[in-house]
Amino acid sequence: MAELSERTLALAGLAQALAQVRRIADTGQANASVLQTALDSVFRIDASSPSAVYGGIAQLRPGLMLAQDYFSSRVKDEHLPRLGLAVLQLERRFVQDGAMTEKVLSGIRAQADNAQRLGSAHPDVIAALGTLYADTLSHLRPRVLVQGNPHYLGQPGVVAEVRAVLLAAVRSAVLWRQLGGSYWDFVLRKRAIVDSIDARLD
Repeated sequence: MAELSERTLALAGLAQALAQVRRIADTGQANASVLQTALDSVFRIDASSPSAVYGGIAQLRPGLMLAQDYFSSRVKDEHLPRLGLAVLQLERRFVQDGAMTEKVLSGIRAQADNAQRLGSAHPDVIAALGTLYADTLSHLRPRVLVQGNPHYLGQPGVVAEVRAVLLAAVRSAVLWRQLGGSYWDFVLRKRAIVDSIDARLD
């Protein structure tokens, strides 16, 4: 049950990041604190625990509520589960490509000092992470297709932010898989996941 509880945090991180992707694509604006949590997680490669990846469980409350809605069949945004499935499929291709995995890790480490000095949500860091995603993960299939307002998706800064947060979503997907997550969770463990989320939200 402890392992399932930790996997639930990774799913919450995934849902939270993808909700921001949807928000940025639709409005051109992110929730600053949620964006910070997502981008910080990218740089916490060697965190001591799943909660430490996100800076504490409290930082995942929006994602836990989104996951609760999904596993309780109360999804408000029908695009979000499809986006989540696409990222989970992308994660499978990514971890099987050793050269790409190393390139992404090297790119993240190359930005670590800037993220520490300027903050992970600084425009320069976001631009670098967006370019890293574009140069690597965006070439894998299936591609993650983000729908939104064409006005915002035509702006380079918005596109970079979307890609940077997608990188954070993949980071959560990798963590979920490392913690033993599988597609069976969505079929056989829905009730247990809801119970785990309820316990985290109490």
